[in-house]
Amino acid sequence: MSERKRIVYIGAAGDMSQLAIERFAEAAADAEWVLELYDLRPELLAGLVESLPAGRATAGSFDLFDATALRGAIDGASLVVLGAGPYIRTAEPVMEACIEKGVPYLDLDDDEASTRLAMEMDEQARKAGVPLFVGCGASPGLTNVMAADAARDMDTVERIDVCWCTGDEGPVPFGRAVLDHAIRGFAGPCQTWENGHAVTHQTFVENDVFDIGEKTLGNAYRFYECAHPEAVTMPRRWPEADRIRVLGALDPPAVNGIMRGVAVAVQDQRITMDEAIDFINAIICDKNGSPKVWKYALSGLWGQVRRREIGVGEVLTFVANAARKKHPDFRGTNYVRVTGRRDGEQVVSIRRVPVCGPGTAWTSMAALTGSGTAAFMLLAIDELGDLAGVLSPEDWANPEKFYDALALTGRSPRHEVVEALRP
Repeated sequence: MSERKRIVYIGAAGDMSQLAIERFAEAAADAEWVLELYDLRPELLAGLVESLPAGRATAGSFDLFDATALRGAIDGASLVVLGAGPYIRTAEPVMEACIEKGVPYLDLDDDEASTRLAMEMDEQARKAGVPLFVGCGASPGLTNVMAADAARDMDTVERIDVCWCTGDEGPVPFGRAVLDHAIRGFAGPCQTWENGHAVTHQTFVENDVFDIGEKTLGNAYRFYECAHPEAVTMPRRWPEADRIRVLGALDPPAVNGIMRGVAVAVQDQRITMDEAIDFINAIICDKNGSPKVWKYALSGLWGQVRRREIGVGEVLTFVANAARKKHPDFRGTNYVRVTGRRDGEQVVSIRRVPVCGPGTAWTSMAALTGSGTAAFMLLAIDELGDLAGVLSPEDWANPEKFYDALALTGRSPRHEVVEALRP
């Protein structure tokens, strides 16, 4: 009997992390592993531990900023997974501990700034012979693999457009850290790769319309440039590209205007972040929200109308549904479009996830991201080899193997996981 692989999961109580753990355990049921789950609120893990096979999981707690406790918890592990944010604070101490202890590391970080900091640890990790797998979720994560897959259809890559969309999940409040991260993403700088070097744009200003080939979201869906790790990591793989950018959207489209208006008000110090978070959670949960903040939210909506990004009718429909406390079905997707040259001719290759929602395996952002993380965990415990350094998914994950793993963790046939289009 082979020795069990010991996986240490730090920050295991969040929705995405719990789903990732559940899907990993289900897909790897025949493998030899044991999970050590840690969170500042270990009592939230009791149900998850009980649902897993007997003897396969334990729950505990420690402060990851306590260097001695952290190193004691990860010593001798086969893999450390970090699900605790914000990554701008949590990733560096855990990465440093993993390098020191010679333990592979994996996270689902979707923050641009912390990803740039992680990339600076590449040489240190290479010298230590330790792989640090970053951005292993849906976007980043699945999107990086889709880009690497599509890039194989051409000789040279000229442009990569990465798009994500996530939707309404009903009257359920989000954690304050999650909303803090989201609000900051709607106003402020973002990195884009242009003509062989990194440049800085303002997030959610530049936008583009893509035909994502799904009637569910419409044939022409508008996405907004945003700060995301793919534009930080992909240029290392495709430095010759003229443009690499990430565009995102919330569904329904009017929510983008509300978030933009609130985020700009925070950036301009007209409201506090706490006021913004309280307002967003209030309207998500069908409450009125602060009149003070509504002024800025409506300004964001009017900006969308004025720029002809959405129509007045669409705004009125959104407002009417909100007044009736009617939430739309969740809709979300990931879409990657790669443009380049093959045999001297321009070609376009697309990879996309069919629009998620009712009737699919992915009915929330947590479901898609958690399934992606679980798939990367499956690959990481079996595909380490001689890998070392800070590695994003396009650097190490074989597309076919990843899609097969995602079919298992996503509980869907492979052809319903990722579709390939070559116009």
